[in-house]
Amino acid sequence: MGAAASIVAVVPEVRSALLSLQRDFARKQPGAVLDGRDIGTVVCPDADVKLYVTASPEVRAARRQKELGAASYAEVLAEIRARDLRDSQRATAPLLPAKDAVILDTSELDIAAAVEAACWHDEVAEQLPSGMGAVTRDATTTPPTYVIAVSWASQEG
Repeated sequence: MGAAASIVAVVPEVRSALLSLQRDFARKQPGAVLDGRDIGTVVCPDADVKLYVTASPEVRAARRQKELGAASYAEVLAEIRARDLRDSQRATAPLLPAKDAVILDTSELDIAAAVEAACWHDEVAEQLPSGMGAVTRDATTTPPTYVIAVSWASQEG
């Protein structure tokens, strides 16, 4: 689905229609955690917390190949590189981290370690205004359960 989204994302009418839907969704209480290649730069440029999660193309290809099962690593790697190139060179909303995003490279992290790094990163905690959100960790579950709660200020008042 990622490759199809990348191809459709260059159509201005599609981007325009989706942008208002995404922004409306993000403004609803109690808030939202969104992911996408332009969420922090275009969709929610004023978000309280922005993470730019990345990994090397080779690591992403290995993860994707494992997820898809039968797909060949070489094909998946080629698709990832093509999508990255297409998305980084598009005129509207190119793939790049927001200037105020916390960069999280997960190339050397498994899922649990990546979540841990995101939830407990000092810059993330500092970006959450007092009373605006909380990050909690339930260590009694295996693997631990993480909850990120962010309340977004109402745009109406």
